[in-house]
Amino acid sequence: MGAGTGTARLRRIQITTLALLVATGMLNYIDRATLSVANPLIRSDLGLDVADMGLLLSAFLWPYAFAQLPAGALIDILRPRLTLTAGVFCWSIAQVLGGLVTGFYQFIGARALLGLGEAPNYPVCARITRDWFNVRQRGTATGIWNSSSTLGTAVSIPLLTGIMLITGWRWMFIIMGAVGIVLSLLFYITYRNVQEADLTADELAFLGVGNSQKTAAKVTFNNWRQLFAYRTTWGVVGGFFGCVYGTWLYTAWLPGYLEIDRHFTIAKTGWVGAIPYAFGVVGSGFGGWLVDFLARHGVAPVKARKYSMTAALILTALFTTIAAETPNDTLAIACISVSLFMLYVCSTATWAMAPVVAPAALTASLGAIQNCGGYIGGALAPTITGFIQRAYGSFTPALLVAAGIMVTAAVICFVLVTGPIPDVQEAADESRNDTPAPTLI
Repeated sequence: MGAGTGTARLRRIQITTLALLVATGMLNYIDRATLSVANPLIRSDLGLDVADMGLLLSAFLWPYAFAQLPAGALIDILRPRLTLTAGVFCWSIAQVLGGLVTGFYQFIGARALLGLGEAPNYPVCARITRDWFNVRQRGTATGIWNSSSTLGTAVSIPLLTGIMLITGWRWMFIIMGAVGIVLSLLFYITYRNVQEADLTADELAFLGVGNSQKTAAKVTFNNWRQLFAYRTTWGVVGGFFGCVYGTWLYTAWLPGYLEIDRHFTIAKTGWVGAIPYAFGVVGSGFGGWLVDFLARHGVAPVKARKYSMTAALILTALFTTIAAETPNDTLAIACISVSLFMLYVCSTATWAMAPVVAPAALTASLGAIQNCGGYIGGALAPTITGFIQRAYGSFTPALLVAAGIMVTAAVICFVLVTGPIPDVQEAADESRNDTPAPTLI
């Protein structure tokens, strides 16, 4: 941890920055949910069947996953201010276009553009956490902005349903797009990269930045490529694959599970389905507190995050299994709530990993790589779950498969995450000294 002090000005910047990140993160998840909320009306208006809607729902996820890789590098090269502004503006235009489409393939294009625009959001958050928070603040900061995902999910159904009932589904898309355009401009006007903020030497030292040439170093393709040579990178990717698979299992299919397997009415599903996401909000904040607590009590920052990730994945698998097997509806909802709590503990711990495990100039790049791996899992979860449910007539086997995936992900994370990834120059020095880095594959 750097020396120096956290001044009042620095604290104001941190608070403002977190508020902006929470706002953009909530909008990110609310905009993802527009298609799910408007599902019945869109199918009726455009003449689509359930299979078409399944493809349309996944049209966002694949571009989002694979756009992570170039997005992370661009963030580290162009800095967070420009990339997040452009990302929010792009996905908001996609929302407006979603309200104007007249056919299936136009909608596919709008949802793909939404995925491309949203790709920089969370890697930007990881980079900003590295830039603007001391190492012992980063877990808590991550927990705060990461809670935006479950907060956005929790408020999206009542908010979007209300707008849709008043204006129709097309205007719901257009209104949310207009909100995003305004927010993109607000972020650009309000936020400053750490290099633009004219901080004092004391403040820079507190942040662990100082005048380090590492932080200012230009990021090259070779730097980015070298991240894939380390076991730690693949361990984080594997762990996050399981985490996001579980998250999107519930995000995509929780209402359907409650209605089909548990025989809930639509009205009951609406309010019962929100309960687990309230636990997710708490889990996100707890995950940030937990990794900082462990670090303050002598656990190395990387190990604090690894232990939190693996424990959360194993507990999620356990409670998902109980939810799948119990005939008691109340117990099932309680177990799903604990599962969402643990999934967001894992999510926060994973996002808190990038600012401490990656070289400073490659924080967003590593965050994007892990998010790509995670969202490959997220993209697979709705499809695999749907096929299993159709084959067996029940969600129980799909939940058990998800539990197995999460246990496997926990093992991969625990075994492969071995320590921080060395700076490029440090790795070169080790190579010249014939001393291989312990985390190299």
